[in-house]
Amino acid sequence: MNGAKIAIILGMDEKITFSDYEQLKKDIHYHNYRYHVQDDPIVSDYEFDQLLLKLRAMEAAHPEWITPDSPTQRSGAPPAERFEKVRHPASILSLANAFSEDDIRAWYERIAKLDERVRQSSFVLEPKIDGLTVVLHYHNGVFVQGATRGDGEVGEDITANLRTIPSIPLKIPVETGQVEVPEVLVVRAEAFIMLADFERLNQELAEKGEKVYQNPRNTAAGSLRQLDPALVAQRPLTILSYAIVTNNPKDSQWETLRYLKRLGFPVSDYSQRCDNLEEMITCTRGWQEKRTHIPFDVDGVVIKLDDLRLADELGFVGKDPRGALALKFPAQEVTTKLNDIGVNVGRTGVLTPYAILEPVDIGGVTVKQATLHNFDYIAEKDIRVGDRVLVKRAGDVIPYIIGPITDARSGDEKSFEIPQECPVCHQPVENIEGEVAWYCINSSCPAQIIRNIEHYVSRGAMDIVGLGIKIVEQLVEAGLVSDVADLYTLKRDILLDLEGFKDKKADNLLEAVEASKTQSLGRLITALGIRGIGEIAAEDLAKHFDDLDALAQTGAADLEEIEGFGPNMAEAVVDWFANQKNQETVRKLKAAGIWPVRSQAEQTAPQTLAGKKFVVTGSLVDFTREEIKEFISQHGGKVSDGISKQTDYLVVGENAGSKLEKAQALGVTILSEAQLKELAEKTA
Repeated sequence: MNGAKIAIILGMDEKITFSDYEQLKKDIHYHNYRYHVQDDPIVSDYEFDQLLLKLRAMEAAHPEWITPDSPTQRSGAPPAERFEKVRHPASILSLANAFSEDDIRAWYERIAKLDERVRQSSFVLEPKIDGLTVVLHYHNGVFVQGATRGDGEVGEDITANLRTIPSIPLKIPVETGQVEVPEVLVVRAEAFIMLADFERLNQELAEKGEKVYQNPRNTAAGSLRQLDPALVAQRPLTILSYAIVTNNPKDSQWETLRYLKRLGFPVSDYSQRCDNLEEMITCTRGWQEKRTHIPFDVDGVVIKLDDLRLADELGFVGKDPRGALALKFPAQEVTTKLNDIGVNVGRTGVLTPYAILEPVDIGGVTVKQATLHNFDYIAEKDIRVGDRVLVKRAGDVIPYIIGPITDARSGDEKSFEIPQECPVCHQPVENIEGEVAWYCINSSCPAQIIRNIEHYVSRGAMDIVGLGIKIVEQLVEAGLVSDVADLYTLKRDILLDLEGFKDKKADNLLEAVEASKTQSLGRLITALGIRGIGEIAAEDLAKHFDDLDALAQTGAADLEEIEGFGPNMAEAVVDWFANQKNQETVRKLKAAGIWPVRSQAEQTAPQTLAGKKFVVTGSLVDFTREEIKEFISQHGGKVSDGISKQTDYLVVGENAGSKLEKAQALGVTILSEAQLKELAEKTA
C-alpha cells in the first residue's frame, strides 16, 4: 500500500496514535464476533470492510504496531515445513462411554458411593461433536498458540491454521463490559465443518471434476493438518468451545459455558442444565431425535457434573475422569446389500454413481440409495455389485457407502465397469486426463437439458429474466423445448395453455426472450455451457473470434495459443462443436437471429489492463456486474471470482463482504469504480 493511498484512507491531516490502532482492533474483533459467533451483526459488511481497510492502512504506515492478535493476521503465515510438538499444560483426556440408561445409572451410583455430594449435584448436557479437539492458549487475552489434542499429553502446533478460523477470537474479551480474564487461559474446543457447508464444498468440487471428501470429520481434521494456512482458509471450518483447561475462574460447568460466551468464544446452544439424575436421563432421551436436526455431526451427548470442584476431587479411573461420561448414540452405520450401481447425469454432463440398496433403516429413516462419490472411489474401495456394504447416515447429509464387507463375499459379486456411453442419451462419454470426473459431452442429453437451459438463461449468461427452473421444467415436460434454441420458437398462445400462465406472465417471458437476442458474443459462448468455459474464458474467446462459426472451425492447437487455454479446455471446445446435436443447436440459434459478432469496441479498446487479474465485489453504482466484467475484458484484463495471490486488483462497491478482507490480507490493491476507469484510461 503506497503512501498516497494510505493518506487517502486515513485522511491527510488525521493524527493516528497507537491508542487509536488498539481501539480499532478491538472494534473489529467485536464486529467479527457478532457476525461469526452470534450471527447478529450490528454493522453492514461495507462498514466492516471499511474498518479493516483503515486498519490495514494504519499497519502499512506503522508496521511496528502489528501484533499477532491483529485481524489482518488471520491468514498471513507462510507454509510450514512441519508441525512442532506442544506439551499441554494439563492432560487433555477422553471420556468413558455409556450406551444406555442403565450405563448412566451405574456410573452415577459408582461416583455417588465415592462422594455423597454427587446426589445433590446438577448436570450439564452438551453435544458430543464429531470433530477434532483443539487447545487454544491465551496470554493477557491474546491468542498465542493452538494445538491438536495428540495423545492427550503432547499435540501438534497448528497456530497458523487455527488463526484462519473466523470464529476463534484472536483477542479476548470480545464482548463489551467488564469480563475478568486470567493472565494465562487455555481453552478446549472442537473444530468441525457444518453439514450444509460440507455439502456445498463437495458440490463445488464435483462441478470442477475434482475429488470430493468422504465426511465432515475427516475433512476438518485433514484441513487443520495442512502445512499451508492459505489452503486451510479455503475450508469452512468453525469451532465450539466447552472447557477451560487452566485457570478457570468458575466452579460450575454451566457458568464456564456462559463465561466462555462472554469472552467471545462460540458455545453450543444445544447445551442443557439438569437439576438431578432423573431430569438428566429424561433430557438424554430427547437427544436422539434432536440429533437429526443439529446442523453438525454429533455422535453422542456428554454428561458432566456441574460442580467442577467435585468433579476434580473425584479423580480418574485410568485416564477417564470420573466426573463426566459420554453417552454414545446408536450407530448410524448399518450394513445392507448393494443391489446395483446407478449413474446420474448432472448439468455439466458429470456422471455420478450412486448405490441402489436393499432398503435398510438408519436412525428411523428408510434408506434405499446412497452416494458413491465418483468412479475412482468405487475402484479404490473395491466396491462390487452384490456386496454387503457399510452405509453411514449423518443428520440430513445424503447417506454414503463407507466400504464393502469383504469377508461376507460369496464369489457372485460383480466388479463395476465405468459406462462407455451416457446412460440417458447413449452418446459416448469421456474422461479428461488429470480429472476424476467422466462426462457426457452431448448438451442435448435429456438428463442435462433442464439444467443446461437454466444455465443458458442465467444472469451471467443470456440473462432471460423470469425464466426460472420451475418454468424451464414446465416447458421441457410439455415438449415445447428440447434445447436452448427452442426458447426462441415459443408462442404466446402456446404459453397461455400452460398452467399458471396469464397474459402478463406470457408477455413478460416473451419480451425477456426477445431481449436476449442482443447479448454479446461472450455471453452466448458462456451460455452454451461448454465444459470448463466460464465467463472469463468465454470473453477471451469472444476477443479472438468474430462469431460462433469462426470458433467452431478452429482446431485445438490454435485454441491453445490463447493465454490461459491448456489442452483440456481446448479439447472441450473442439469436442463440443464436433457433436452433431450441438451443431444443430448452433444452426437453430443462427436461424432465430441469435448471432452476435465480435464488437468494434472489443477490437479497438486500448489494452491498458492487459495481463492484470481483477476480482469484483460489492454493490456497484456506475456498472452492472456484467458491464464491469465486459469493461475490464475489453481493455485486456481478466476477471475471476476468487481472491488469490495472483489477483492484481479488487474492485469494490458497497457491502463488499469477505473478499475485501482476504484481498487486504494478501496485499491486493483495492480500487473504486472511479479508480478502475482512471486506470483503464491511462496510456500504455
